[in-house]
Amino acid sequence: MNKFFKNSRLVIGIFNLSKIYPKDTKSTRQLCNLTDSWKSMDGLVKCSANFEPLTPLSFLERAANVFRDRTSVVYGEKLKYNWEETHNRCVKLASSLVHLGISHGDVVATLAPNVPAMQELHFAVPMAGAILCTLNTRHDSAMLSILLMHSEAKVIFVDQQLLEVARGALALLIEKKQKPPLLVVIHQSDDDSSAIDNVNVRDHEYESLVRSGESDFSIRWPRTEFDPISINYTSGTTSRPKGVVYNHRGAYLNTIATFLLHEMSMFPVYLWTVPMFHCNGWCMAWGLAALGGTNVCLRNVSPKDIFENILLHKVTHMGGAPAVLNKIVNSPPCDLKPLAHKVSIMTGGSPPPPQVISKMEKLGFSVNHLYGLTETYGPGTYCLWKPDWDSLPPDKKFILKARQGVQHLCLKEVDIRDSTTMEKVPADGKTIGEIMFRGNTVMSGYLKDTKATEEAFKGGWFHSGDLAVKHPDGYIEVKDRLKDIIISGGENISTVEVERVLYSHPGVLEAAVVARPDNHWGQTPCAFVKLKEGFSVGDQEIINFCRDNLPHYMAPRTVIFDDIPKTSTGKIQKFILREKANALGSLF
Repeated sequence: MNKFFKNSRLVIGIFNLSKIYPKDTKSTRQLCNLTDSWKSMDGLVKCSANFEPLTPLSFLERAANVFRDRTSVVYGEKLKYNWEETHNRCVKLASSLVHLGISHGDVVATLAPNVPAMQELHFAVPMAGAILCTLNTRHDSAMLSILLMHSEAKVIFVDQQLLEVARGALALLIEKKQKPPLLVVIHQSDDDSSAIDNVNVRDHEYESLVRSGESDFSIRWPRTEFDPISINYTSGTTSRPKGVVYNHRGAYLNTIATFLLHEMSMFPVYLWTVPMFHCNGWCMAWGLAALGGTNVCLRNVSPKDIFENILLHKVTHMGGAPAVLNKIVNSPPCDLKPLAHKVSIMTGGSPPPPQVISKMEKLGFSVNHLYGLTETYGPGTYCLWKPDWDSLPPDKKFILKARQGVQHLCLKEVDIRDSTTMEKVPADGKTIGEIMFRGNTVMSGYLKDTKATEEAFKGGWFHSGDLAVKHPDGYIEVKDRLKDIIISGGENISTVEVERVLYSHPGVLEAAVVARPDNHWGQTPCAFVKLKEGFSVGDQEIINFCRDNLPHYMAPRTVIFDDIPKTSTGKIQKFILREKANALGSLF
């Protein structure tokens, strides 16, 4: 692992430049000459006075000086820190990590929900010169052991409620003759209790490490802004997760882009409903420090907890996958409370149904839609609202809000192109192509997977695997995943469009559509539906409803009523549904 990073085998070092730009010698030449071109002008120097590697760690340094007395973190009704305290705790924790033997390029993993320790570790780990690897809290011991072995983590911080799963993973590593990482237990319960239960004497304890650290520790700043800052494993909705490597420069820029597209002003109060382990909380784990904001940590995400925390802490902003929004709008009335002010909520993931956006706005939320992937540090595009859209009828406004929009300020370019020829598709709102990215907020590469990195960057662009159209105004609209598009009788069927109609049925709570094999048509749509409580609806009623609102060839021919599997970030695991649909065989 250390060899991977210390030899700087990232992006350019992973494979030959000619493979990145096979038909673009100009781009290759520009990339090779990038560091030397300024030297041709007399009188210019690059020194500590005018150059410093970009890193989000600088946000915390500034916050400790500028916002020292402002609240940085609240958790429950008792725990509260200001930015000076948060900075001091992070410095001491970084010092303790070094005393544990952590050096430049080592990996430190976490397995924890959105508790204060997760916010602090986003700064403390890179302050020690290490690389943060935030692991999904829904992984079982077997998957955790695979990811710990792949990342070669030296230390893992584990929330007390996840100790059993973590210890199971460490036991599996020992069985495989692999050295397990040191275990540090996080004891942060909702009532801020300091009780320590079920702790092995060989384990370290989080608060003990903070207390024992040195407050005058000298922060290990990145040697270059392309040094890795974190590893984020993909959600694994289609295959085994890949380790996406972020660098300090990309994290710095995407953090700024995210709070800009979130329309945050100074001193926001942010409710943590997006998992911090997912794309480093869309980079907002670093972003609140830049604005002197407040992190409202929330261990469990439920509509009741969301509304209570909004009212208690005067929350201004939050985020969540469409599944979180859907849960809010369909929660019992007793959990919903009138909001004293508009709360800005950013949603991303699968395109949110317009009906859900409409209901959220009626509850007092202002919904902003973004789109991105783990490989783009989270948010890459957003639906920039145009003032002339305000006068449109509500149904048209919410359809526009569901679009993925345009790239943010820190990303050079987003385009819709033919996956094979790399040609642009016409901006006609009809021609489907693949969404592609390039710019400073695209990953450095996949950890230990040169082949996958090379494939992802083919032709000088990052290939998202998502299919979309570009409208005449330049806004993009996702139609489907490349793997999810249904081809029936030679016609392409967007599962997103079918799902949008399903969500408009009054009895449907959740819906997902995949392909079912068909001996005659090749494939036909198969809908998985979860009904709202108290509704009784038959499959033929759902099919007829879709036929009334879609071209007949797009309507599902199969409807299965069942719970819909999701990742912990709210993404529907369609690979599981595809397996179920394939097992059904042909309809006739």
